[in-house]
Amino acid sequence: MIKLYGHELSGNSYKVRLLLELLGVPYEWVRVDLMKAEHKSSPFLALNPFGQVPVLDDGDNTLSDAQAILFYLAARQGDGQWFPITPLEQARVVRWLSTAAGEVRQGPESARLHHLFGVKAIPIERAQEKAAFILDQLERHLSDRDWLEQDRPTIADIAVFPYVALSGDGGIDLAPYPHVRAWIARIQALPGYVPMTGLEAAVETQP
Repeated sequence: MIKLYGHELSGNSYKVRLLLELLGVPYEWVRVDLMKAEHKSSPFLALNPFGQVPVLDDGDNTLSDAQAILFYLAARQGDGQWFPITPLEQARVVRWLSTAAGEVRQGPESARLHHLFGVKAIPIERAQEKAAFILDQLERHLSDRDWLEQDRPTIADIAVFPYVALSGDGGIDLAPYPHVRAWIARIQALPGYVPMTGLEAAVETQP
């Protein structure tokens, strides 16, 4: 059985867990206590020398990096549902995986780390600027479509969703972004959807 190593407050751990649930793939959740620095312990570093969650253990295959794991799980299904088949469609989905690791990480994710976890080394003004930029982009992109790419949810949506939905944790107001909030609601309505600790409350506080 697949093992997923992660932490309940990690949006990157959550996005992998969410895809596993949506796919209906059985897995074992292995909690890594970030507060006790278990991700920096020798046993965990043997799994991922970068010392980061999540890590996926699929028998002979061990993978780290949330976006890479999303790709692996979606491609493993082989039906094109969560990761399309044609090169152009694939490239458009991969673009959003890069956005999740780039603009979303630099914006909403960094603001959350600053406010919720007290990482004061993060320049909050810069994170707020990045958050406003990517949320503006998402709002425009979602103004005439239900999903980031395709006519259905893909791993593009799963990659971007958690930290955008958790924007309130970083002091970022989603009220000016009705299309983004509607997209969040569509993801939450998917069969098999499971919430993340703190996410439901964070979204409910948004108008």
